[in-house]
Amino acid sequence: MQVMQGENRARLSDSAHPAPVTPASPRLIRLFVGVALVVYAVDQATKAWALAALTDAAPREVLGDFLRLYLVRNPGAAFSLGTGSTWVLTLLAVAVLVVLIRASRRLGSLGWTWAFGLVLGGALGNLTDRLIRDPGFGRGHVVDFIDYNGWFVGNVADIAIVGAAFLIGLLAIRGIGIDGRRDGQSEGSNRATGSDSIGPGEAGEGGIPAAADGTERDG
Repeated sequence: MQVMQGENRARLSDSAHPAPVTPASPRLIRLFVGVALVVYAVDQATKAWALAALTDAAPREVLGDFLRLYLVRNPGAAFSLGTGSTWVLTLLAVAVLVVLIRASRRLGSLGWTWAFGLVLGGALGNLTDRLIRDPGFGRGHVVDFIDYNGWFVGNVADIAIVGAAFLIGLLAIRGIGIDGRRDGQSEGSNRATGSDSIGPGEAGEGGIPAAADGTERDG
């Protein structure tokens, strides 16, 4: 009976004091911000070029009809989907940014860091269009100019977001969480097996995890 009471008290103590969340490595935070800034800059630069070069111009073939450059002002979501819901999409984009920034404090995986950076940069790129372009604040049309065989028209931000979605799907299949731990694996055993987890101060050059003895791991 005393043993059972002791076990119950231990469970109550563990539930009242959950394990602290390991903060993200500063190197991963810098990589996250860097990827987002690069995606955002390329997206805005290519949109500026498209407005200057493709306005009132005939479509430019890149790979025949399969891939063309053709300017479209899109009130909808990625790849010209969801037109007619501009305000809803604007609010959704803001919510995504808030969730990403909050969740980034738990980053311990190189793959999730790239995925977060791609999503943040792409979301910021399209959100900028909705805030500053015609017909008005929050209702602006996104500049799309990459025509995929007439199926849909997108931009660099869309490519980044879709690429991140595939990367997140791959990480989910492998069972790797945002903090780098695999399903059912503790922090200590995760690091011991050399998985995708990077703790504070453990990232090597270029965001590559460093081994415990100070040498960089392969990959």
